[in-house]
Amino acid sequence: MELTITRTTHPAEKPADPRKAGFGTIFTDHMFEMDYSPEQGWHNARIIPLENLSLHPGAAVFHYGAEVFEGLKAYRTAQGKVQMFRPRDNMERMRNSAERIQLPDFDADFMLEALTKLVALDQDWVPSAPGTSLYIRPVEFCTDIDLGLHNIGHAKMMIILSPVGSYLSGGLRPVSILIEDHDVRAVRGGTGYAKCGGNYAAANRAAAKAEQKGYDQVLWLDGVHQRYIEEVGGMNVMFKLDGKIVTPALTGSVLPGITRRSCIQLLKDKGYEVEERLFAVDELIEALESGKLEEAWGCGTAAVISPIGKFCYQDKAYTIGEENGPTAQWLYDTLTGIQWGSVADPYGWVYPVPEKP
Repeated sequence: MELTITRTTHPAEKPADPRKAGFGTIFTDHMFEMDYSPEQGWHNARIIPLENLSLHPGAAVFHYGAEVFEGLKAYRTAQGKVQMFRPRDNMERMRNSAERIQLPDFDADFMLEALTKLVALDQDWVPSAPGTSLYIRPVEFCTDIDLGLHNIGHAKMMIILSPVGSYLSGGLRPVSILIEDHDVRAVRGGTGYAKCGGNYAAANRAAAKAEQKGYDQVLWLDGVHQRYIEEVGGMNVMFKLDGKIVTPALTGSVLPGITRRSCIQLLKDKGYEVEERLFAVDELIEALESGKLEEAWGCGTAAVISPIGKFCYQDKAYTIGEENGPTAQWLYDTLTGIQWGSVADPYGWVYPVPEKP
């Protein structure tokens, strides 16, 4: 498919200090779009100046939530080069998410090419300050103008870019977690393994409750027994117990995180035993009370690694520590080192972006 590029004639002003820009509130000069119809398939692939969308108010995405998305980043090395982290994995995961929602499939290689060209065009927006990056948000959604429930016929694909600072306002620090024992995020057979907006909308009530009680994030339990730990906020979660690493198994209701996969590889190569299994909240509480829980952390694209310092379950608080644990800190330093090019990448995870066209 041909990809056309139309450059902006009115470039926007870049933030003076991306570290203070927040997360996902400032956007670059260009965006990618393409359209799908049953007659033409994917067509009209284009990179254009960033603009608002024009969608009919009857578009099905507004009414039935037929939407999937991804999140990845581009980084500027000390040598001034720009590189992405495992973008092909994101494209393949997005295809899996689209299949679950029954949005049109797409060519992952073409999307990776389009993404690379977009980042290359706007690479002047990739910040260089420590802890900053360019957040990349691909999204696919249904544009059928029909309020009846039906198979998806028309769709749109987009990619937008945003220079960002640290996802956590206080930087890398232990966060506090409220274990949710009423609402559930997903169930096996549902959309838990897909990256779709509905999963995050369903999390809002519990997140609001956690915030009201003074906690940073929510830890989700499974939707059937409300016993087994699944995810924390928008991240996968890991625990260090008696020197071993335990992380919830991918049972179909947990997002298969790319940062999670990277952490598991790094930990195994470091010599850790990593168990991917069902992990009950009762086991976690016993480990907290006995002192067997050495560390806990969330892992995901936005924050990379988020150490956990405190849990609360059924109104009882448990403290792990007020400092970043050594394993979480090592994972953060290693992953961000690979991403920013200061640590060797023996895995081929780094994907270089060519010079600006």
